Formats: sequence, structure tokens, C-alpha cells
Amino acid sequence: MHTPRFKRTLVAAALTTTVVAGTAGWALGNEQQPVTGPVPGVSSWRADRDLGRQLPDPATASPTQVAAFFATLTADQQHELATRHALVVGNLDGAPVTLRYTANAQALKDERAKQRTRATDPELPSRDHEAARTRADRYTRLLSDGRQILAFDPRGRGQIAEVYGDLTAAEHVSVIVPGSDIDLTSFDRTSNPYGTPAGMARSLYAATEERTAVIAWTGYTTPVGIGPDAATGRLAEAGAPRLARFVQGLTASGTPDPAVFCHSYGSVVCGLAAADMPASDIVVAASPGMRADKATDLKTTARVWAAKNDSDWIDNVPNVELLGLGHGTDPTAAGFGAQRVPASGARGHSGYFAPGTDSLNAFARIALGLGSTIAP
Repeated sequence: MHTPRFKRTLVAAALTTTVVAGTAGWALGNEQQPVTGPVPGVSSWRADRDLGRQLPDPATASPTQVAAFFATLTADQQHELATRHALVVGNLDGAPVTLRYTANAQALKDERAKQRTRATDPELPSRDHEAARTRADRYTRLLSDGRQILAFDPRGRGQIAEVYGDLTAAEHVSVIVPGSDIDLTSFDRTSNPYGTPAGMARSLYAATEERTAVIAWTGYTTPVGIGPDAATGRLAEAGAPRLARFVQGLTASGTPDPAVFCHSYGSVVCGLAAADMPASDIVVAASPGMRADKATDLKTTARVWAAKNDSDWIDNVPNVELLGLGHGTDPTAAGFGAQRVPASGARGHSGYFAPGTDSLNAFARIALGLGSTIAP
């Protein structure tokens, strides 16, 4: 008779075979290098002494320290810093929210100018010209009136966070954390919208009757396709500190502890960030696991929720974590200890935020601080 450990080893071996054999020839080509560390421009920020004192180091100062520093500045001083160091201030967790909007608008204009220059550089090949024009057009769309960009990092595939609602006045705030195949170009795509952080955020915002602020956060390097990156925690381990710091920055700048909604691979990121993330609720949907055996192992004071519908293909992924592969226990399993979110109305892997579903209705209650009204 096979022991439970032996059975787990067989499942892990099968998972390894599926990932490697099923993606042979392209998986390594899609291996992603995570973007980490502060954005470009930090050296100039560190050398800036126009205020007669050292500015908080983005790599070492906590969001609370950043917030305290900006509280000592006049409005003119804040805007002068945002003008001189737009990309740094726009991504500086703990800086005032509206100042980050202003800084990121300037950073987008600066990056658009760079891409337009590249698009006509005779030293570059035509494919680089086309890529530069595509990026410049993307930045133009992000500069549209009314868009509130809370974070923008042009490195790699690009990262971004966009706010829906009034973040400075909202009594309840939510953050959406996406899974694979999401970046600067796809976070708000119109195809399969409820599989994107922007589509999820807009749907949740509407479901709360616009009584909240919702942030679509694409602040880590996500896996591309189904391959080794999706089956391991490497990218989640790089993304978790970024998520934790982002949420710390929200609360340091005066927002309430948010409800954090994590979809698919994003739930792996949330699981690893949970202990350092000041959240009221952590809600996972379509989760392959949170790198924890039980909810208590997350070491968070947040209420933990989990949703999965019967038609979701994630149900066919083995819930193991062995030899670096897999992400552990299914959060919807009874023994994990998360509170179940009804999901019978959702369809497929990306249907949880679709209007009219039981899951979106429950998510809206959680976002409004009414989770206790959800029937078990």
C-alpha cells in the first residue's frame, strides 16, 4: 500500500512532468526575470539636497517614515519634489496619494517622450521602432482625463496600479492582485475583462454602488503562460514584498486597512505577503494554493476567505508543495480554515467578478465591511 507521502511524491512528479513536457520548447523562453528594487532615478533622488536635508531612501525607509517626511513639507515643496523626481515620487509608498497621481502623470509624459524619440531613432531596427510607438500610444491612453495612476514602473513588461473611486475619502478600500499573463499592456484589456485586475476592480467598484475605492494593482512580474514560473513560487517570492510594502504605504498615507482580493497565481503572492500586509480581509479566488497548510500559518490578523467554482480548471491542479513545485493546500478545503465564499454562479477560471454572480455579491459585502452577513 502506498503511503500518503509516497502518493504526494507521485503527484508532484506528475506535476513536474506535465509542466516540463507540456511546455517543452517554449517554457524556458517564457521564463520571467522579476523586477525588484526602486525605480530608475533613485540616484538623483538620493543626491538631492535642495531642501537642505536628506530625502528618505526608497530602498530602506519604511512607508511610515516616508509619510512622516512628506507631512513636514509644504504643498509647494512636495510638488517641487514630484516635478524633479516624478518616477520616484510616483512609486514612493507612503507619499500622499494625490501627489503620486500628479507625479505619475508627469512620469508617463516623460516616458512617452523617450519612446517617441526611440520610434524615430535611425540607429534602431524597425521592430524597436514599432515597439516604441506601441509603448508611447499606451502611455497616451493612461494619461486620459480622469485616470488615477497610483504606481507606474516602465521596466520590463511594465507595472502599474490604477484607482477607481476617491481613495483619499473612502471608508473602505480594496486591492485587486492578479495572476498570470498580466502586465502594463494587459491589465485593462477589453477581452476577457473579468480576468484582468482593471476589469475586476471596475466590477467590484460598481457592485459596491461606488461606495468604496478599488485599486487594480499590477505591481509584480507575473508568470507568462503555464510553465515553471506558474508552478513555482519564485515570482511570488519576488512580488510579495512589493505587495506588502504597497499596502503598508496605503495605510501610512491614511487609508483604512484594505480588503485584498487575490486571483489565481496572485493568491500565492498574497499568501507570502500576508504576515506583513495590514489588511482587513484576504480573499482568494481560483487559487492554486497560498504556500501554507492552514490559514493560521499565514500569520495574519485579516479574515481569510476562499472561492472556487466547480467549472474552474484550477480544480485539476494538484494541491501539493514539494521539491519547489506546487503551492500547497487548496484554500477552499475544509481543513485549511478559510471562510468559504459562495461561487456557484461563477463560470470558469475568470468568472468570479462577473456581474450577477454570487461571488461578486459576496465580494462586495466583504469590500464594504459586511462579511459577517455572508451565509456560511
